Amino acid sequence: MNDDLITLIEDDDGDAPLGPPWKVLVVDDEQEVHSITRVALSDFEFAGCGLELLHAHSGAEAAAIVDRTPDIAVMLVDVVMETDHAGLDFVRHVREVAQLRFPRIILRTGQPGQAPERQVITEYDINDYKQKTELTQQKMFTVMHTSIASYRDLMALNNSRHGLRKVIEASAQLFELQSMERFAQGVLEQLAALLYLHNEALVLRAEGLAAEKQNGDMEILAGTGRFAEYSGRNAREVLPEPLFALLAHTAENGGWVHGDSYFTAMYRTAEGVRNILYIASGSQIGTPDRELIELYCRCVGRAHDNLRRVLAALGDQGLPG
Repeated sequence: MNDDLITLIEDDDGDAPLGPPWKVLVVDDEQEVHSITRVALSDFEFAGCGLELLHAHSGAEAAAIVDRTPDIAVMLVDVVMETDHAGLDFVRHVREVAQLRFPRIILRTGQPGQAPERQVITEYDINDYKQKTELTQQKMFTVMHTSIASYRDLMALNNSRHGLRKVIEASAQLFELQSMERFAQGVLEQLAALLYLHNEALVLRAEGLAAEKQNGDMEILAGTGRFAEYSGRNAREVLPEPLFALLAHTAENGGWVHGDSYFTAMYRTAEGVRNILYIASGSQIGTPDRELIELYCRCVGRAHDNLRRVLAALGDQGLPG
């Protein structure tokens, strides 16, 4: 295996985007504004991903879209629509009713006197305020780039917080059999957040001879994104064959394997357990990131060894494990 397998996986990726598109909601009662925005952002990309534009022509229509689409990154909102303050009412709905704190909201107005900038900035949780005449194609690109970057950073921080909570819960429940899985899942989510990954990561374990007797079968210890539901499952049964073959190759040969949109690594624990990490990534992994990933592998490996020793000691004492 080998170069043929690695080439196969890379060819399958082709020129596919590195993750789902960033969702942008355009709220304006003038159809021309929607058309101009679509043209201005037609070739926009951030971190290897394009845009998915959602369109609303009133504040009420925009609120309905937000209620069913909570993962919008940026909202471009007109102030004056069905009423003189429809845009501001919509902003209040986003922040107070839908409780969405992370989307970046940019107000656009053709009538600045209707909503003075200082008053709006003070009273409403918005992130930028522009007159429509200001937003040339270049300025639109700049506003969108900085807004999505800010949204990405906030989401990464939030995901890291959730991951840390799982680590703390696992530490508090050390003697439960599932605490290793919680620990691995929590740290994996933190790792993905810190590396700005698109929530596509797996960590598997193969336990020495036991794995070899099962023809290389491996258990999925933790996963994020589309792999989250596979925790505790047999990797051979649920993963696509090319991906499973790549991971089995990594488990057998160790080291790092890089592709255009992924990399894998293996770390062997003191008790002979092989932990295999797979992460979908659209960029080369630099030295600081590799050190962080290596630390993750060691952390999970040592925690696994320690937990096995604790449970073994409990079993020897006749206590429930």
